[in-house]
Amino acid sequence: MITGGAGFLGSHLSERLLNEGNDVLCVDNFYSGTKDNVSHLVGNPHFELMRHDVTFPLYVEVDEIYNLACPASPIHYQRDPVQTTKTSVHGAINMLGLAKRTKARIFQASTSEVYGDPEVHPQEESYWGRVNPIGIRSCYDEGKRCAETLFFDYYRQHKVEIKVVRIFNTYGPRMHPNDGRVVSNFIVQALRGEDITIYGDGSQTRSFCYVDDLIEGFVRLMASPAGVTGPINIGNPNEFTIKELAEAVLAKVGGKSRLVFNPLPSDDPKQRRPDVTLAKNTLDWQPRVQLDEGLDKTIHYFRNFLKA
Repeated sequence: MITGGAGFLGSHLSERLLNEGNDVLCVDNFYSGTKDNVSHLVGNPHFELMRHDVTFPLYVEVDEIYNLACPASPIHYQRDPVQTTKTSVHGAINMLGLAKRTKARIFQASTSEVYGDPEVHPQEESYWGRVNPIGIRSCYDEGKRCAETLFFDYYRQHKVEIKVVRIFNTYGPRMHPNDGRVVSNFIVQALRGEDITIYGDGSQTRSFCYVDDLIEGFVRLMASPAGVTGPINIGNPNEFTIKELAEAVLAKVGGKSRLVFNPLPSDDPKQRRPDVTLAKNTLDWQPRVQLDEGLDKTIHYFRNFLKA
């Protein structure tokens, strides 16, 4: 079962697991995911799509749970911050309860946002983070931190078999075109010939992981021995400034878009780069698709998407 299975990441994971011969139950309330992301899978006899909100209990029989349900972009998670926190916290409680009852292995899609605006660079899993608990991003950051707490308490108290991954900035086909994430923003603006909007002076850094690499990390962690719980960083350690990303997109798309600089939102991290040593050593995983190739694939997707 994949919660948030009709989202950007969930749809790619659904595809991967079906291709490996699994039966996949895709659960989504379509708050930020869309049926279009999984419409090509609906005719597959091994795929089932269920509308459900994880803040309510779910009674199904499964042997593996990937808990991806939660809006992950600031535009979506700040639209209803109370519901965002409930999705992370109540959703974790309900899915962990299901895992406990069915004795299923359960995977939590956590986030690099648990590190907040970090004082340690690059970020390794042992770093506890620097997060504002009452800011406009806190509904997501603290919700995900609390979900990790719940996962490890269920592991210690109820012996639930858990896997926790911390996702760093991921991009690729099926990103929501209006989710406010920097890669999709820049590509859509460039393709439309609009000004490319940079928040701050563009010197803040991010590390961009192509979606196929991330899904490979998910599958390897889920298949790892029971004692490998995580949390494990999955991301691409190659670091770029936001301005460098904008210039790379503009060079690939062409056109007459200009770079426009706006004030930086509050609590926006200045640096983000994963230390992926643990993933390399534990899962024999490392990213293979670099930004140049990944941007080409993502631009191709959005070019076709905007024509449709």
